[in-house]
Amino acid sequence: MAGEVFFARRNVDKWDDEVPGARWFRADLHTHTLDDHPGGRAKVPPGVAGPLTSDQAVKAYARKFLQSAIANQIRVLGVTPHSPRLSDKLSVVWQIVTEWNEGLDSDNEPFRNKIYAVFPGFELSVNDGQSGLHLLFLFDPEIGQHNYLKAFDIVMGGVSPWSDGHLRMSTKSSGEAFEELRKFQRSESAPGCEWSYLVVAPHIEGDKGLLGAMKSQPLAMFDHGEIAALELGDNKLPEDTWRHRPWLRSGMATHHQAFLHGSDAYSVTEIGQRYTWVKLAKPRIEALRQAFIASDSRMRLAYERNAEGDLAEISTGPDVTAYERPWLKSVTVDGGASFFRPEGSDAPTRFALSPDLTCIIGGSMTGKSTFLDGLRVHVHADMPNDDQLRKQVEARGRSLFLGGSPDVRLDCPGQDPTDALVNQWPAVFHTQNELQRLSQQSSMVEEILTRLVATEMPAIMHRKEQLAGLDRSLAASAEQLAKLDDDVAEAEQARIRAEKAANELAAIADAGIADLHGAARQTQRWQGAEEHLQELASNMSRLLDAANSMDLPWQDDEEDSVPEAPSLAERPELAMQWHRLLDALRTASSELSDVSSATKDIAEGWDGREHAIREDVGRRLGELGLDRARISEFQSLSRQAALLPSYQAALDNAIRERTKSEGTFSADGRRRHELVAEQRRAFDGVIDAIGKQFGGRIRVRRVNEGNRVPLERFIRALAQRGISRWWNDLPEDSRPGAAELFAKAEADELTGLGMSVAVQATFRQCLAPAVRRELAAIHCHDRYMLELKLDDGSFRPLDALSGGQRVSVLLSLLLETNDNRPLVIDQPEDELDNRFLFDTVLPALKRLKGRRQIIVATHNANIVVNGDADQVIQLEATASRGRVAHAGAIDEATMRDAIVRTVDGGDEAFRLRQLKYGF
Repeated sequence: MAGEVFFARRNVDKWDDEVPGARWFRADLHTHTLDDHPGGRAKVPPGVAGPLTSDQAVKAYARKFLQSAIANQIRVLGVTPHSPRLSDKLSVVWQIVTEWNEGLDSDNEPFRNKIYAVFPGFELSVNDGQSGLHLLFLFDPEIGQHNYLKAFDIVMGGVSPWSDGHLRMSTKSSGEAFEELRKFQRSESAPGCEWSYLVVAPHIEGDKGLLGAMKSQPLAMFDHGEIAALELGDNKLPEDTWRHRPWLRSGMATHHQAFLHGSDAYSVTEIGQRYTWVKLAKPRIEALRQAFIASDSRMRLAYERNAEGDLAEISTGPDVTAYERPWLKSVTVDGGASFFRPEGSDAPTRFALSPDLTCIIGGSMTGKSTFLDGLRVHVHADMPNDDQLRKQVEARGRSLFLGGSPDVRLDCPGQDPTDALVNQWPAVFHTQNELQRLSQQSSMVEEILTRLVATEMPAIMHRKEQLAGLDRSLAASAEQLAKLDDDVAEAEQARIRAEKAANELAAIADAGIADLHGAARQTQRWQGAEEHLQELASNMSRLLDAANSMDLPWQDDEEDSVPEAPSLAERPELAMQWHRLLDALRTASSELSDVSSATKDIAEGWDGREHAIREDVGRRLGELGLDRARISEFQSLSRQAALLPSYQAALDNAIRERTKSEGTFSADGRRRHELVAEQRRAFDGVIDAIGKQFGGRIRVRRVNEGNRVPLERFIRALAQRGISRWWNDLPEDSRPGAAELFAKAEADELTGLGMSVAVQATFRQCLAPAVRRELAAIHCHDRYMLELKLDDGSFRPLDALSGGQRVSVLLSLLLETNDNRPLVIDQPEDELDNRFLFDTVLPALKRLKGRRQIIVATHNANIVVNGDADQVIQLEATASRGRVAHAGAIDEATMRDAIVRTVDGGDEAFRLRQLKYGF
């Protein structure tokens, strides 16, 4: 007989090393083998030669079967022929199980490294309904070949499955078959060789399917709880099956049953043509059962309807190894003085994290917050806005987690290891009490709402960026326009001065300025000549006085006393010449005095003439309304008037620049108005979606221009007591936004805003063009108010809720967003509303599986257990050191025990609660 009678599983570390904890797999749990060859439908693949009943052919087929599953990316297989025997001594199913557990693929890598789990099983027809009911039975391989084949015989009631190529019905009903199988399991299971089984209802709407065979009676079968899942038709989704069967939906919910797709493959090439995403932590039937029970968390149908209405594969599956999204696989801490530096060991501390939900549990002071805050500081993620919270995070992160500069290594699969850590792992953190304070941050509430509806998010984000750009542009334009106003005013003043100078020059010319200038020139010439002549006369008078006082030799009586000296007798003409010179000097002095006197008379005449003309010109200018003093500034006026063309050009250019900037300002304002309207319409869709998604329990109310801080700063800056008093006296909800205030001012409808006549007048006086544009540029963003519906039907704003209710609302919204950035939350259960947690938060948390990494430090058993944590890390600590005591999925017994001890108070506390509740 091929294969082994007993099964010894060969463990594989590969799968958990790749993805810690529970992970997603493509599962095809409905496949047929050559065991069904007698029925004529099972196909022999190419490459399988020789008699089908030979060990060689069966082994070759088993390898082809596994290789085809691998090629189609199927990692979990249910091998379910109608008969588990090809002959009396040969089971192809068991050869497949053996080859998977023992064999090597063509590349010498073990098949068990490529396929996570193989569940041997069979599909048979039990004696229910008119023509039988088909059921799939799946077992752990630990059942062993002998017990596997015996289980089939028991369920069939000893009847052969084939009769002339046709399937035969079991002699037992489903209820009888289940009872016999349970008895066999209890009697045959041996210590160390435990096995489990589960049952799936295949092709449920066929004649021999659960709904076709049983008609309206399937609910009666659910009581025994054996059927774990229902297989949908190839082209069916749950809503197609539920549409006319409301009873089915409620029954499946009651019994925690799941829908799945399977291939029903008779050829190896058909394996995986229909499959289902299943999350498992162990390759065992019990893990598969848990996945079916928690189908909202651990199962995903792989198909959706396309535009043509046909089923098509979903674009992005949940498997993080196949569809990239940012996640942190592990954190390793080594050395330094870190709180997590191992004590008495050289091995580093390693935190292994799930790409979906990781819960960190432990008693007080075991390092849960230290770990999360340390990560936040280490990757340079955004810190809390609240100063006190930020200091707490930084203190724990730096002094405890990063104390002594330990070697901290982050493994972020698929990311560039040279990139900044915050880019490799762009996590969003919320520490203790931080969620409660988000309600006071309108920008954060808007950010959460933005990411709630996937179809709206890209457009909303794009418009948000556009609006931010327009806000900056309008503010810059308002500032630039104020400067351009100054430039235009300065150029206008210069042009006016030049034009005035030119006008005055023209008026002065008309008033006789030419005659005045001529008389002034003559006066100046004669006065100058007079000054020169007077200077010459003065010099001449001094020369004559010097000549008259000169002591000459010929007047000396002792000239003959020196013998042989030259004498005057030798030059008799010298004295004559001297006397003539003195006479000439006297004549010149007299004539120069006469000429100077005459020149003075002429200069005085011209001066009188100039004065008379000036008086006449001044009179004429006065008649023209001009100041006669401007006559003296004629030259400066001439220079100023000459600059008139250049001043006019400068003014024209400044006006053009201002007009252009005003056009840009107006266009930006109109575009912003349009975008705000578009954004509001988009958010209206989000608000409607929230109402539907949360069944009306959470409501969002928009306050148009609700963030009025920018406008309040503007009002204060006007520094007008009446305006400030008007603003302060208005109820906060009645205060206008910037756009409303500007529109009312433009339309002269300020009375509607509660302004008195006096305040209106003051406000208008303040609205100079630059101030008006500053007001137009202000953008008061809309504010979105979250409200929770109370038991009495009324709604209460988030700010008015208790801390637990507030956290519940915000957490549920955070979990519903389409943000794929990892989310890290530290102990959200402080004062948490457990009813809201169970009804709203946990379902949202489960829907996120396969889409976003969530890491939660918690003491709340509901989050860990009912949230179906994929990886749980239990921390323990001494006074100075923390360590990872246990890590794994809740499917594992050791991890379940750790959870009970840590968050449920231990086994005795758990049992006592059961007793008190009467369960």
